[in-house]
Amino acid sequence: MIEKPSPFVQPDMIFSVSDASALLKNVVETAFPRIRIRGELSQITRASSGHMYMTIKDSGAAISVIIWRGTPVAFKLEDGMEVIVTGRFTTYPARSNYQIIVSEIEMAGVGAILKMLEERKRKLATEGLFDAARKKPLPHLPQRIGVVTSPTGAAFQDIQNRLRERFPVTVVLYPATVQGATAAAEVAAGIEYFNRAKNVDVIIVARGGGALEDLLPFSEEIVVRAAAASEIPLISGVGHEPDWMLIDYAADVRAPTPTGAAEMVVPTKISLIQELDNLWHRLSNNFTTRLTNARARMESITIKSPKQVVMEHQQRLDDLSRTMNIIINGKLMTARQRVDIMANLPNILQNKMIVLRQSLSHLGQMLQSLSYKNVLARGYAIVRDADNQIISRADGAQPATIEFADGVVTVQQIKQ
Repeated sequence: MIEKPSPFVQPDMIFSVSDASALLKNVVETAFPRIRIRGELSQITRASSGHMYMTIKDSGAAISVIIWRGTPVAFKLEDGMEVIVTGRFTTYPARSNYQIIVSEIEMAGVGAILKMLEERKRKLATEGLFDAARKKPLPHLPQRIGVVTSPTGAAFQDIQNRLRERFPVTVVLYPATVQGATAAAEVAAGIEYFNRAKNVDVIIVARGGGALEDLLPFSEEIVVRAAAASEIPLISGVGHEPDWMLIDYAADVRAPTPTGAAEMVVPTKISLIQELDNLWHRLSNNFTTRLTNARARMESITIKSPKQVVMEHQQRLDDLSRTMNIIINGKLMTARQRVDIMANLPNILQNKMIVLRQSLSHLGQMLQSLSYKNVLARGYAIVRDADNQIISRADGAQPATIEFADGVVTVQQIKQ
C-alpha cells in the first residue's frame, strides 16, 4: 500500500499559474527521480527532431512517454509491444500534463523477446547472412587469438585458463561490455577492429550465461552483420549450451560456452603429439615403400657389356643404311623414267601434229561435200526476198535476189 504524502501547501496560499506549475514540477521530479514502469506501448510517433513520443498504458491508465534523440534503443518499437521503461517523471506546464523521460527501455516478457528474435532471424536469413557457403574454416594452429568480451567477466578467465592448459598462444583482448544498451555497439566495434588491424588469426566473441534479456546484445543486427562480414574466422561462445543467439548463426563456428570456444580454437598437447606420431608413421611407411620399389627397379635393370652396346648400334646403322639405299634407288629410278619421257617428247609431239593435220583435212572434205554450193553447181538456185529470207513457194512471192553457183542476180520488180 503506497502511503499518501502529507500536504505542505496551506489552504489560504495563493499562487500564480506559473508558480503553481513550477511547484508541481519540482514536487514530481523530486518524488520520482528514477522509476521503472511496465506497460504496453501505443501512439508511437517520431518527430523530425529525432525525439520519439508515445504512450505506455495498461487496463486502467496511460502515461505519456518521451525518448530523447540519442537515447539507446536496442530494438524496434511497435504499437502493442510490452516493455519496461526506466526514467524520471516530470511535468509539461504548457499542456498541464505529466510525462516520463526515458533513459532505458527493454522488452518485457520472454514471449515478446522470442517473437522479435524470430522475426529478425527470418529477415537476416533472407539476406543470406547465415548461409553455409559464407562459413570459413578455423586455422589449425593459430598463433594469436582475438577475444571480444568483458575484461572482468568469468568468460575471459575461462578462455585464458583453457588455452594455457591446451596450447600456448597469444591472446589479444578487445574490452567490451556484454550487457546493457551499449554492449551491441562495443561488441561490433571489437569485431571490426580485429578485421582492420589484421593482428589475429581467429576471433572469439564470448559471454557467460544469463537471462535471455541479458544476452540480447548478441542478437542485435549490428553484431550479426559484423560477424557475417568478418574476414577473419569467428567463433561465438555466448551463454550456455541451450542459449542460441543470432550471432551463433552468422559466426563461422558456434561453441556452446566460452570454454568450448577455447577448446575448438586450439588442440591439446596430447592430440598434437599423437598427430605428430601419426604423421611420422605415415612418412616412415611411405619412405620405406619408396625405397623398396626403388631397390626392386634397380635389381630389375640388366647391364649390357660395352661390346654388345656397340654391336647393337652398328646393327641400327646397317638398318638405316639399307633403308637409305632403297629410298635413294627408288628416287633415281623415278628420275630416269622422267628423263626418258622428256627425250621422247619431240616424237610424241610430231605424231600428234600428223594426227591433227589428218583430222583437219578430213573435216575440210566433209565441209566441202556438205556445202550448199555443190547443190547450186548442179543447176539449182536460191531465191531470197528483200529481207534476205529464202523463198520456197511461188504463192505471194516477191523475189529480190537469185543466187547461182557462180553469183547472185538482182530481180527488178515490174510495176503494174
